[in-house]
Amino acid sequence: MLILGLNAFHGDSSACIVHDGKLIAAVEEERFRRVKHWAGFPTESIRYCLAAAGVSLSEIDRVAVNQDSNANLSSKLLYLVGERPSLSLIFDRVRTRKSREGIPELLAKEFSNSKFMGDIDHVEHHLAHLSSAFYVGPFSDSVVVSVDGFGDFASAAWGVGRGGAIDIEERVLFPHSLGIFYQAVTQYLGFAHYGDEYKVMGLAPYGSPRYLNDMRKVVSLKCDGRFELDLTYFRHHREKIAFDWSGGSPVFAELFSPALEDLLGPRRAPDDPLEDRHRDIARSTQAMYEEAFFNLLNALHARHKLDDLSLAGGCAANSVANGKVRRMTPFKRVYVQSAAGDAGGAIGAAFVTWQKTGGNRSFLMDHANWGPQFGPDYTAALLEKESARIIDAGCTVECIDDEAELCKRTAVDVSEGKVIGWFQGRLEWGPRALGNRSIVCDPRRADMKDILNAKIKRRESFRPFAPSVLSEAVADWFEEDDDVPFMMQVFQIREEKRPQIPAVTHVDGSGRLQTVKKSANPRYHALISAFRDLTGVPMVLNTSFNENEPVVCKPEEALDCFLRTNMDVLVLGNFVVHRGTVANDTAVRESILNAPLGWDRGN
Repeated sequence: MLILGLNAFHGDSSACIVHDGKLIAAVEEERFRRVKHWAGFPTESIRYCLAAAGVSLSEIDRVAVNQDSNANLSSKLLYLVGERPSLSLIFDRVRTRKSREGIPELLAKEFSNSKFMGDIDHVEHHLAHLSSAFYVGPFSDSVVVSVDGFGDFASAAWGVGRGGAIDIEERVLFPHSLGIFYQAVTQYLGFAHYGDEYKVMGLAPYGSPRYLNDMRKVVSLKCDGRFELDLTYFRHHREKIAFDWSGGSPVFAELFSPALEDLLGPRRAPDDPLEDRHRDIARSTQAMYEEAFFNLLNALHARHKLDDLSLAGGCAANSVANGKVRRMTPFKRVYVQSAAGDAGGAIGAAFVTWQKTGGNRSFLMDHANWGPQFGPDYTAALLEKESARIIDAGCTVECIDDEAELCKRTAVDVSEGKVIGWFQGRLEWGPRALGNRSIVCDPRRADMKDILNAKIKRRESFRPFAPSVLSEAVADWFEEDDDVPFMMQVFQIREEKRPQIPAVTHVDGSGRLQTVKKSANPRYHALISAFRDLTGVPMVLNTSFNENEPVVCKPEEALDCFLRTNMDVLVLGNFVVHRGTVANDTAVRESILNAPLGWDRGN
């Protein structure tokens, strides 16, 4: 059975393909459209997934979509009768529903040469989230929790996954939402773009939680783990909140009401300087989220006595809270897949359909490498075509076909303080670069954060950079020892180790680590191992390969990013582009044309 999973007409639109219960490919539309969090119908992602599986649309048995307009229908009707929201709010919901229900027509329009003849399954939003964590995770039985903004009239759902079934025991329904709480305060703090919540999370350690009592007026907690908003501080439940999912970066109007400014003081405009008050509000917001999150988790553990936890939903990207689960609750193991937010709903919907049609649970997502790849012939042709630009930039090109030598020489460059663009294998699934589309640097240099921001990233100074650490070395460098392959948890770095790796140590002594196993990514593991052999430090600084854009997907985008920034070295597969030494045209062409083409060529 071939199942095409979709997250459509929402932020981080995406597609995946599942063949007989095994994931074949998954990718976000933003990687092709080059617009962050692209929302709409994921046409290019579908094209890629079909090509990766070697099938046409007519061969797909079912399309699974992570939205079901009929879910929680009685609750919707009761809300409309009891609360009487504005007509514009209702019309917006109806318009979005019609767009999603037009998927057969969109498939017919975009893929006119191949007719889809299967069935379409609409999977309730939070069931898709829970499936995206549990059905691809390592636990046979676990508590399952989904927390986000809203989807299908709910903002959270939880229950238990056992074997091949998920039992949802409870939901938090519109208008109450931890995701909306966090997004509203993010807007209040002047971070206006969709997905900017991570900036508040990064800013929080610089402040103190002196506004926490005020936050407790906004969010109230129940003894059974539930939570509620004081709706005085919000607009989303009564008014039309302008938003756009029609193709492009998602845009939201303000979610908070004037009452929030009465409570916390004047809002911060995007260009205003950050003050201590803003840092304290960020810390208090994170503290309030954690109170609500752990209140829920502790209630669920007391109820079910299971030690394993599967997390999903947009709020599962709160890596700071995720990293505290073992300290603040009795849970012992946590699994969060690499695309915990709405993009991951495509995978969740596909696996719900697979289970519903009688499929067995037999797939484990232990790496994130599910996107496009490009072989050496493709890269060689690109470098040949762009040789004039490469020469004009004062760069040389060489090919190193011995992997050990490639990793050793790259590790030397890293140890010398150079900034390396590292482009290998298949594109990662999810928001994090995890060693295939990464910028790699020396974590030992206290000035590396400033160097990166000056040369490439140009992002806020309070945002930390992350360490990629050999999985076998985690216990020696962090206060906890666990497998964190997708950079979805923040751990405290051992105090005695912090002076050795200042570039990846946040102000509170923490690091958002990625554990790297040889079995999951052998070349990246070899690079970090080579750096360890040189320096004694079993990790590198890893940040996404981009410059205020989606993570690079194709070699063209990697080369463009390298040439327009001050990156020092670009490693494209076995090809290495060095900046700083002028080469002649013949040398560049010979280094490209003489490259070995013995490994997977991709397309």
